Amino acid sequence: MAQNGSAPVWWKDAVIYQIYPRSFADSNGDGIGDLPGIISHMPYLERLGVDALWISPCFQSPQGDAGYDISDYRKIDPLFGTVADYEALIKEAHDHGLRIIADMVPNHTSDQHVWFKEALASEPGSAARERYLFRDGKGKDGCEPPNNWQSVFGGIAWTQEPERKDGKPRQWYLHLFDSCQPDLNWDNPEVRTEFESVLRFWLDRGVDGFRIDVAHGLIKEKGLPPYTERATMVGEDDDKTPSNAPMWDRDGVHEIYRAWHKLLASYPGDRMLVAEAWVKPLSRLARYVRPDEMQQTFNFDYLLCRWNAAKYREIITDSLEAMHEVGAITAWVMSNHDTVRHASRLGLKDAGARPQGIDAAHEQPDEALGLRRARAVIFMTLGLPGSATLYQGEELGLPDHTKLDRKYRQDPAFFRTDGKEIGRDGCRIPLPWKADGPSLGFNETGELWLPQPEQYKNYAVAVEEKDPDSPLALYRSLLAHRKAFSLGLGALEWAPERKDVVEFCNGPVRVILNCGDKEVTLPEGEILVASHAIEKPGFLPANAAVWMTEKAE
Repeated sequence: MAQNGSAPVWWKDAVIYQIYPRSFADSNGDGIGDLPGIISHMPYLERLGVDALWISPCFQSPQGDAGYDISDYRKIDPLFGTVADYEALIKEAHDHGLRIIADMVPNHTSDQHVWFKEALASEPGSAARERYLFRDGKGKDGCEPPNNWQSVFGGIAWTQEPERKDGKPRQWYLHLFDSCQPDLNWDNPEVRTEFESVLRFWLDRGVDGFRIDVAHGLIKEKGLPPYTERATMVGEDDDKTPSNAPMWDRDGVHEIYRAWHKLLASYPGDRMLVAEAWVKPLSRLARYVRPDEMQQTFNFDYLLCRWNAAKYREIITDSLEAMHEVGAITAWVMSNHDTVRHASRLGLKDAGARPQGIDAAHEQPDEALGLRRARAVIFMTLGLPGSATLYQGEELGLPDHTKLDRKYRQDPAFFRTDGKEIGRDGCRIPLPWKADGPSLGFNETGELWLPQPEQYKNYAVAVEEKDPDSPLALYRSLLAHRKAFSLGLGALEWAPERKDVVEFCNGPVRVILNCGDKEVTLPEGEILVASHAIEKPGFLPANAAVWMTEKAE
């Protein structure tokens, strides 16, 4: 890690761009994006102005949960390419000045992982079974689950193993997600040793860090005590994340990350870890980024915030204070592959709410209003000190596919809840690169693993490249100014509060976001960038934002 007096480590102010490989770009025409597709668009990513690419899982997988069910952590799934392709991706990214963050999934494996196959072939109590969380069932002949835990994806969090050849009672295995994703037993030293080896495998190939999936879930409460609530990561409302659930945020996880911190510190180049940890309160979340643990943790309180200036001010203040207590930066995020895109969420009547997917039977967002607010909110996100993570397509202003027919849905949450939860497919639609063609430039064949909505042609990269007022042009401008003014390394100073307004200074830049439906006055100064045309001098329109500097003498 960088020593005192040297240049700041790269991740402290990095803007990270999440790539969901199967939906980014398809080079071979099979309908699923791949690593060569990412490589082919590296100039686009460099020009955008981001600093690092987070690559969602592309390891070998049966794809029961779109790659988050991994059967071999040292291989790339043929859908996406090869290990050589991943190495080429790392090199190409580095040649373009970009870092690579791999997505690591340590809470569970696929049920097709060699370890789980060995477990099913072994006796209860065997070393192979101790890698997972097998338990005897309750009731007559053990035919009832060991406890009442429920899956994040709906239904019971236990599945009984297949019939045994010896006719003995069948055990049950825990899966906090889908039944094809058995949870690992992180109290087992063999599991810890194996994952340190996996991390080294990819570090040796040049990755700059890891995003840790379900970082708060690896350790379970001893004895797996009963818990009546569903083991949800986060609900539609931000108060549904449990703080006392026996499967989340147990103190033992921190020992794992301290060991990983030491491992990464043994490599050159300031390697980093970023946690996906849906944890409350912020003081508990901050524990994941203490000096000897991870470097970042996504700020989901910020993602979940409604379109409300007072709430934004509160969450920003509380977040900066909580992270400052442990000497950490805050990592801001508005969308990812698990949430309805914020351009759609901000167009709902309850602007900023986080429904578990949207389909034709639900309220349809106001697309124009959602885009207007999405253009405005990025001024706040990129104007804050710390790091920021963007989700592929948000720089185009992409909305969710909110009318995707149910016959196309693939999210396990949709099936495990019998369709009560629409799921995450709507935010995972393949990107539009061109305004024409059967797949809008995603590939040359027209094959698509999920269909694109008609309006995506209006958001295509080729269309926005020609429009100086497009969301893409806006993102490029903001990212360039952010870097020029070192806003990520700056400090926030609040302006006096005004109703419906978020206003602060970060160095020489004044950030003003108007969340209200009426115009507000602007202070004296020069406008650097505006989310929308300032038609009335001295006034910021409704649902708009600006970056300003003091007027030159």
